[in-house]
Amino acid sequence: MNQPASVARPKPVRTPASEDVRLALRAATMYHLQGATQAEIAAKLGISRPTAGRLLARARSQGLVRVEIAVPAGVEGTVDTELEAKLEDRFGLSEVVVVPEANSESDEPDYDALGRRAAEVLVRRIQPSSTLGFTWGPETVSVASSLPDKAAKCSAVVQLDGSMTVTDYQTGVDFTIGRCAQQLQANPVRLNAPLYADPATVESMRNDSVISKALKSGSDSDIMVFGVGAVSTATTLFAGSFVDATMLDELEHLGAVGEIGGRFYTINGDPVEGRLPARTVSVSLEAVKSCDQTILVSGGTHKRQAVLGALRGGLANVLVTDVECGQWLLDAGATVE
Repeated sequence: MNQPASVARPKPVRTPASEDVRLALRAATMYHLQGATQAEIAAKLGISRPTAGRLLARARSQGLVRVEIAVPAGVEGTVDTELEAKLEDRFGLSEVVVVPEANSESDEPDYDALGRRAAEVLVRRIQPSSTLGFTWGPETVSVASSLPDKAAKCSAVVQLDGSMTVTDYQTGVDFTIGRCAQQLQANPVRLNAPLYADPATVESMRNDSVISKALKSGSDSDIMVFGVGAVSTATTLFAGSFVDATMLDELEHLGAVGEIGGRFYTINGDPVEGRLPARTVSVSLEAVKSCDQTILVSGGTHKRQAVLGALRGGLANVLVTDVECGQWLLDAGATVE
């Protein structure tokens, strides 16, 4: 019995890879899997170093390379690099550190958790010749508490805002400046003045040689660390009797959403006018904005708009915050006007 003749299936047609694709694949393999440098790739393939760089860029842009980041098993849920990168891009920040463990069921974040991470950022960034300026508050107390012993060094530590008050309110400024000076082996520069006074007294203090020198040193700081305050009765300024309910009403009427060093600003980071600026003894918001490195440490629900205003106004280029605040800044906060 005759068997039916078998029909030969055509072999799939394969288009030979172009020389550019072959070289891009070879360069990507050497770079990502074998650890070769661009110079070594250039020497191996007989091309120039810029050409090696272009081949690697082409491999990425054409999808020839897929990169997978694996978070170690022991640290899942403690890092959120994707949210950090998005916040950096949204607000033009040089660095964002999101601290999942700082999330709290209360309005306040876990300041100890924020302080530990902010201290790590500060130690990385500060230089022996740097002057460090700080505003007083729970955030900076936590940063100071978390500074390791002599892990970094700077020239001076400067108080950026007055802290004296008529009440027995503990601002934490003495601890912060003493601890930072000790751990960073720095010279402490105190601002022995109230935060607010009548305009004539403020003008007189600004002409005082000691106070004016401290303010000048603070304004010229190379790196600043600060928290923000909200415009509400749930704030250190109100608790310490620095401002009263009447002043808070005036600030809200003027569009204030937050303050740094006792100086208030709007949702877009613009300084708020009114009666208070002439009564304030602290570095200006313009000095904060002009500082090369400004580290904002804050979070929690009731300070979200204050953080947003500071970021929109360019008053910080490094942010340390909790996940919930970071996500709000990225989502709802991006549309708040």
